[in-house]
Amino acid sequence: MDTPNHHIETARLILRPTLREDFDGWAALMADEDTARFIGGVQTRPVAWRGFLTMAGAWAMQGFAMFSIIEKSSGRWIGRLGPWVPEGWPGTEVGWALLRDAWGKGYAVEGATAAIDWAFAHLGWSEVIHTIGPENVASQAVARKLGSRNLRAGRLPAPFEHVPVDVWGQSREEWFARRAEASA
Repeated sequence: MDTPNHHIETARLILRPTLREDFDGWAALMADEDTARFIGGVQTRPVAWRGFLTMAGAWAMQGFAMFSIIEKSSGRWIGRLGPWVPEGWPGTEVGWALLRDAWGKGYAVEGATAAIDWAFAHLGWSEVIHTIGPENVASQAVARKLGSRNLRAGRLPAPFEHVPVDVWGQSREEWFARRAEASA
């Protein structure tokens, strides 16, 4: 499958498939202890390159993956966000990871809202989940703002099978009911 040319624009963000020019930001995200803590841990640049190519490959093979997040005001890559369903994953996930200087600005909620809308509309998902570490209070807050709740304890596939995660989420019906209620 060819890499789709999907672009989503929000008020402050552009979400688009991974491009080669995004790697320096990706490597910085994965090199920072605070930003990488709950997404596999700190990685050297060569290891980060492999993960980066995995995301690009998911776009090519599945027609979807996490989007690169571009801050409109600066044109800068600030993270990755969106649909993610590797083999053995506990469900149809929309996840997020942002550079530290992009935290606290509402970008995760803004981008994830657009990505969830897109996943339900274009991928036909019946539910969306977020795999979140029990200590990841910031991502739990994002999930709550999205209307998700802690559904159950989960397990990720190898090599992360020993990392505790909670599966947060909601059904398609819950998502659209909440969106309708917010716009009423």
